[in-house]
This record gives sequence, C-alpha cells and structure tokens, in this order.
Amino acid sequence: MESDRDLTTMPQEKELSLAERVFRLEKRLDDALMLLADTYRYGKLRELLEAGKWKEADLETTKVMIEITGKPKLDDITPEDIQRFPCNAIMVVDKLWQKYSNNRFGYSVQLHTYQGLGGNMDTIRAQEIKYLQLTAEKIGWRVDGKQVEYDDYDFSLNAPEGGLPGNWWKSPYGAKMANFFLARLITCEI
Repeated sequence: MESDRDLTTMPQEKELSLAERVFRLEKRLDDALMLLADTYRYGKLRELLEAGKWKEADLETTKVMIEITGKPKLDDITPEDIQRFPCNAIMVVDKLWQKYSNNRFGYSVQLHTYQGLGGNMDTIRAQEIKYLQLTAEKIGWRVDGKQVEYDDYDFSLNAPEGGLPGNWWKSPYGAKMANFFLARLITCEI
C-alpha cells in the first residue's frame, strides 16, 4: 500500500515541478519578447542597466523617450506630447528599470511614492506642487527644500527608492510637465 501512495503523489510532485519550470520559462520568454520588436531602441538601455551604469542608463532613458516622441530634444516636448505618449513604451522602460534595480527604480516606483504621499489624479488636475515636492524629497531630488543638481543625484543602488530615472523629468514646463507625466502613468496603469 505504501508504494501505491508513492505512485499517486509522484505525478503531483512532477506536475508541480513542471509547473514551476513552465512558469520560469514563461518569465524568461516574456523578458526576451519585451525587447524583441524594439531591440534597436531598448537594447542599449538594457545593457547599461544590466551593467549597473545608472547615470548612463538614465541619460539613455531620456534619449529613448525623446526618440519616441519624434522631437529633437527634451525641451521641445510639450505636455500635449506627454498625453499621447505610448503606454507600451513607458511600460518597457519601467520594467527594464525595475528588473535591473531589483524593483528600486522605475516610473512605477516613482508613481507609487507620489501616491503614497497623498498625490492622486485630483492633485494632478489641480496642479498641486506640494505632492511633487514631497515626492522629490523622498526620492532624493530635493534636500532641505532645495532642488538637487542632476550631477549630484545618487547614481547607485544606494539611492532612495524611485530616485531613477531622473533626467527625463527635467523640462522647461516644470511642475506642469511632471503632473502631465504622472497623469499618463496613471492612465497607462503603470
């Protein structure tokens, strides 16, 4: 009888093991497919993130985002451009940052921080900068009420959660652009 019990439990253990293996393979496939269509666009970003070159990856993120808008430089991107920014592009960039930073960095981490401090779609519509300032302080972009210069950001895994990517957020539109991008993150369900 004992050998019969072993026979009945063995297939379940094999199925569980097989299920785990399938899950892991699907995850690896998803990671590979995420970049397949746009390897030329996201490949360098992935390489920089994988190598832990955080500042270079941050600058490459901005370059990729600008390229997607079709504008020549960051200063040319308008809030209206942000409203039309493709969700799938934001998701790919966010997933890359999350993956290689062990979920410390990425747009979704920044949005989560903003929302955790009380920011929401209503505060975005009202253009309330209070929640932007609180978020900037929490993620290391402001210290003692003053903006930290970009070159003085912490470009390491010791940076506060959500501290990167940071360069993309610089805009001549200031808080208005930040609010539009946060709104886009919410709309895209990042």
